[in-house]
Amino acid sequence: MHETTILLIEVGALLLLLGLLGRLSRRVGVSPIPLYLLAGLAFGHGGLLPLNASEEFFAVGAEIGVILLLVMLGLEYSANELVGNLRSAAPAGVIDAVFNALPGFAFALLLGWGWVAAVVLAGVTWVSSSGVIAKVLGDLGRVGNRETPVILSVLVIEDLAMALYLPLVTALLAGVGLVKGGFALAVAVLTVVVVLAVAIRYGHLISTALSAKDPEALLLGVLGLTLLVAGLAAKLQVSAAVGAFLVGIALSGPVAHHATELLSPLRDLFAAVFFVFFGLVTNPLDMPPVLLPALLLAVVTMATKVATGYLAARRAGIAEPGRWRAGLALTPRGEFSIVIAGLAVSAIYPVEPKLAALATAYVLITVVTGPLLARLPDTPWFKQWLRQRAAATRAAAQVRVGD
Repeated sequence: MHETTILLIEVGALLLLLGLLGRLSRRVGVSPIPLYLLAGLAFGHGGLLPLNASEEFFAVGAEIGVILLLVMLGLEYSANELVGNLRSAAPAGVIDAVFNALPGFAFALLLGWGWVAAVVLAGVTWVSSSGVIAKVLGDLGRVGNRETPVILSVLVIEDLAMALYLPLVTALLAGVGLVKGGFALAVAVLTVVVVLAVAIRYGHLISTALSAKDPEALLLGVLGLTLLVAGLAAKLQVSAAVGAFLVGIALSGPVAHHATELLSPLRDLFAAVFFVFFGLVTNPLDMPPVLLPALLLAVVTMATKVATGYLAARRAGIAEPGRWRAGLALTPRGEFSIVIAGLAVSAIYPVEPKLAALATAYVLITVVTGPLLARLPDTPWFKQWLRQRAAATRAAAQVRVGD
């Protein structure tokens, strides 16, 4: 009884703190993710006031948080939209992977961490934060801009790539080796293809079985189906997150719309728990030695992400200002980077112990500076620089014509 009382006090106090931090973040116009991570660091191992009784609760809540993040992501796309985006934005996706995954991979090898840690860090630096970017676009009134579909296409390709990447990483972290890891990847590819085919042909039947008219039944049905499929996927070594993502894709129409509304508060709750738990298991004393490497990695990969968005927007015929808006908007990393690093932290066979601290510092840097960088194209001096750049380009073109 005493342990239950302590659990209620710790969980209640921490959730109340998260609520206050979330409100503070919205008042100052930044993402709450770094504040949640800092709260976890403050109350975790080596923090100011370590929480012991509630750690297991937050561990389970964190796993549910990842699942809800992924199913909500899947609900945003229909299977047809996903396939269509894959065809049109594939070249941009390849550029994105090369420009942003390779720096993380190379950086880990330079630090002497080994190739498994390098594969994990490649994923951490590769994927932008869909949640943070969506909020930034909304706050800046850019949802209807011409470059926004380019940004969303890059994010969709990253989301789909994660459906293939996560099972491979899960297998490698389980110590099964490259051959079995390749087999896990093949199973994941087959699973994704089959689910997409079923969703395109029979998705309406799944949606029909879950009535959108009864909110309580819909909530229980979608949540139960998501957890069931996520558990089965984890049992098959395909990754619970991927299973949840595929459930979201399979649902469509009014069911997907109403499920999004019903699940959003649960997602926000358990996503906050997930970020806190990652901070809880990261010792803040491990962070000072990796701050400089994290800053260097953040500078390099934010620059490569800007180049990714710029080139993707140029390929789509977007004008110069829109290219910069697209590139700068893509710089924040967040939920997926922490998910990937969290897999390494909870791995059966330990990976590089400094990886969690580096990933935490890296996400904190990018998620704070990213939204600030996204505002640069709206500043007078940046607009002036673009005008000067355009004038210089026209002058150079006239000289070439004269020659």
